Amino acid sequence: MSRNTKAQIQLPLRAPQTRIDRLVGDHARALSERLLAHRAQLFPPDSRKELRRFASGEVADLLGVTDAYLRKLSLEGRGPQPETGPGGRRLYSSGNIMDLRRLLEQGAKAPGTYLPGRREGDPLQVICVVNFKGGSGKTTTAAHLAQKCALDGYRVLAIDLDPQASLSALHGVQPEFDLNDGGTLWDAIRHDDPLPLGDVIRRTYFTNLDLIPGNLELMEFEHETPRLLAAKDAAQAASPFFTRIADALATVESDYDLVVIDCPPQLGFLTMAALSAATAVLVTVHPQMLDVMSMCQFLLMTSELLGVVAGAGGNMDYDWLRYLVTRYEPGDGPQNQMVSFMRALFGDHVLNHTVLKSTAISDAGLTKQTLYEVEKGAFTRSTYERARESLDAVNGEIEALIQKAWGR
Repeated sequence: MSRNTKAQIQLPLRAPQTRIDRLVGDHARALSERLLAHRAQLFPPDSRKELRRFASGEVADLLGVTDAYLRKLSLEGRGPQPETGPGGRRLYSSGNIMDLRRLLEQGAKAPGTYLPGRREGDPLQVICVVNFKGGSGKTTTAAHLAQKCALDGYRVLAIDLDPQASLSALHGVQPEFDLNDGGTLWDAIRHDDPLPLGDVIRRTYFTNLDLIPGNLELMEFEHETPRLLAAKDAAQAASPFFTRIADALATVESDYDLVVIDCPPQLGFLTMAALSAATAVLVTVHPQMLDVMSMCQFLLMTSELLGVVAGAGGNMDYDWLRYLVTRYEPGDGPQNQMVSFMRALFGDHVLNHTVLKSTAISDAGLTKQTLYEVEKGAFTRSTYERARESLDAVNGEIEALIQKAWGR
């Protein structure tokens, strides 16, 4: 090979390196801007997310009365007067539904027929919805449970303990824009100058449903707690990390019947503190082998870590623990086998009803809504009703467990 030929040979150039922190940051900012534009398109900047009106037939089902009886009340001028929609349909707001419950409770033969919440001496119910396997339907379950209980007359506080804040987004809160100055549970459970829990509670567009939103700031609890444990800080000794959520809830206990906590998808200090505050635990699981194997590891870790917490004085006494099968496809043979396996293994600890996999639930999520928020006419009637019946049955079973915990 000649000298000139050698001179012409060039080594391949190495591709320029990309700093991953900058690339991820660029992607995050681009996505955040697009999400903000999407929200502005769905809900104009000067407006707030509002709940639809409920048709009289749907309200009658919620109250356990007939549509004709609601019409009679309206004609007699008793209770809230419904709006008149297209075709003469009578429409009620969630506030109207609560007013009807108060009216009907006055003439009820048994107390609690229409207002099923706490009575004197009943403890606050705190339900933790947990799993650390993505796709188990944890947030979807928590949102539908909180909203259905609110519609059924319970005073509900929903807490988004997941830094990813999906439960917050479902209720019209976009963390990177709406929580620039704080406003999460972190503000009330931090060791340094915590705020009263009431200062971070937000009213929602659902009557009877309040929200404590979440964002990445919650990770500060995961960072601060081990530092305090390692340093044996005096404040930590006086107030262990696993009592922080329970102590905060105690300050607003009289305002609610039920607290629903959407836990983060990992077994960290936040989850352990939530489990220490809980009176009940709901574990969501998708009936696939990998998901069940993941749940097995979750249960093993939970048992070991909470055993340590219990030894340090943490409260581990629960009214109930249940496994909820989610995203279930009855026609799927392997899924049926897995459900049968779980029922044989855990018995009554598996809820009788399941949450079916449905395009109605997933499509509602595209517009940051639940199945209780979307208009029925947006879907094929059979698709909507099948999904709604599934969710109502699951939530009804959980409400029965709440009532049983109160001795009813």
